[in-house]
Amino acid sequence: MSAILSLVFLVQVLRICLPYALAALGGTFSERGGVPNIALEGIMLAGAFAFVLGAWATGQPWLGVLAGVLGGVGIALLLALVTLRFGADAVVAGVALNLLVAGGTRFLLKLTWDSASNSCRVEAPAPWLAGEGALGALAGLLGHPLFLLAVLLCAGSHVLLFRTRFGLRLRACGEHPAAAEAAGVPVGRTRLWGLLLSGALCGLAGVWLAAEQHQFSDGMSGGRGYIALAAVVSGRWNPLGAVLACLVFGAAEALQMALQGAGTGLPTQLLQALPYLLALVALCGLVGRARPPAALGQGQDGEE
Repeated sequence: MSAILSLVFLVQVLRICLPYALAALGGTFSERGGVPNIALEGIMLAGAFAFVLGAWATGQPWLGVLAGVLGGVGIALLLALVTLRFGADAVVAGVALNLLVAGGTRFLLKLTWDSASNSCRVEAPAPWLAGEGALGALAGLLGHPLFLLAVLLCAGSHVLLFRTRFGLRLRACGEHPAAAEAAGVPVGRTRLWGLLLSGALCGLAGVWLAAEQHQFSDGMSGGRGYIALAAVVSGRWNPLGAVLACLVFGAAEALQMALQGAGTGLPTQLLQALPYLLALVALCGLVGRARPPAALGQGQDGEE
């Protein structure tokens, strides 16, 4: 119990929560505009791979970060092309992109580093603060530029969605696209920007995953994109609500790691399933109460 209540546990929760939160913010922007984004998993994986490839090719960690964000934007742009331009079903397209990215990164991993599992190690942005022990770990996290950027993005996303003209237009496109179009809002372009923001945020989530390990591992997103989708619903399509849901899921994952280390005797598979079980419980508890954007999954004219 003392390990669970320790400062080290808090640091672990925040570290685990960060990629969930960034991906959930991305999902919120996409779905608030009316486009379901099942491709969060693939976008995160693409961002992680692009970060490692960029950092390895240039030797500059921050260029790797830029590459990771652009990698996420690229997959989101592909999703926008097939859904907004050609009218494909967003859910089917998102699943297809997840499979494409999973296979594509595996192929490029083998092609670039001649490995079926891991890339070579790369440099990552270093924390501005350092120290020893629990306080040192907390200082290292709070002083990490990517963590500080993520905190700013969490607050900024709420302001952008609810306090700006763009946010009002995006929400209008997700609630009643035909009325938004009649009022002069370019629905397709606004939804495109929502998807691109989704790709950038989710790509940055992948950057954090790869930067933590200083390498890319095959399938390293590990279902986090789907947990982020659950957080979007649990947070009722509100950026701050989604982040709070991610904190709960992050705590559940950190808890299962602590329980495994404590040797409770419980089956490892059961402990590893804890975050996903929590996501299912959260979603079941919200059935009938969480109202999605009214035009989620509909075209620009409000038709399915």
